Amino acid sequence: MQESIKEIFTESIQAQIAAGEALPEVLESTAYAIAQCLINGNKLICCGVPSCHMIADHFSNLLVNYFETERPCLPALTLSQTQINLSNTEESQGHDYFARQVRAISNQNDLLFVVAIDGHEKSVISAVEAALTNDLNVIALIGDDGGELTGLLGPNDVEIRVPSKRASRILETHLFTVHCLSQLIDNILFPQDA
Repeated sequence: MQESIKEIFTESIQAQIAAGEALPEVLESTAYAIAQCLINGNKLICCGVPSCHMIADHFSNLLVNYFETERPCLPALTLSQTQINLSNTEESQGHDYFARQVRAISNQNDLLFVVAIDGHEKSVISAVEAALTNDLNVIALIGDDGGELTGLLGPNDVEIRVPSKRASRILETHLFTVHCLSQLIDNILFPQDA
């Protein structure tokens, strides 16, 4: 049993090392894009598939509150996963509950930050389609091969693809990634004297 535990830790560490090799450039450009969006008076809109929604929510809360150093709040929000409409059945609402919220609350030059495991999840795909229709840029935090989501992204969008196929390792790296982005954004917007 203890050897299995060590193997799990080793696999997680190896996934983090692979991400550390693959993602620095894209994380730097993502942090600058988010910081510029916020400097310009726009907001970051976050959402994620059910297994990733807590990461999207955690990221927006870190921006609104703070990561490690207290600072002014930043405009970020998480879309609701709740589908409540007494006049429609669940079947008629489909997977567009994020998309409807994006259409309702987004303004031009806001950023949509989506979190997914493999990029085939319909709810985030419809949110990205709505964002593109509203002329929003998209930041997609995904894993595996990026799926259908990758094909929707344009030249001004950002794909942060975790180099793993295993959902648990992808989720672990997603959490680490939003912590890294939070620290980078704080360093850009609120530089501390050394």
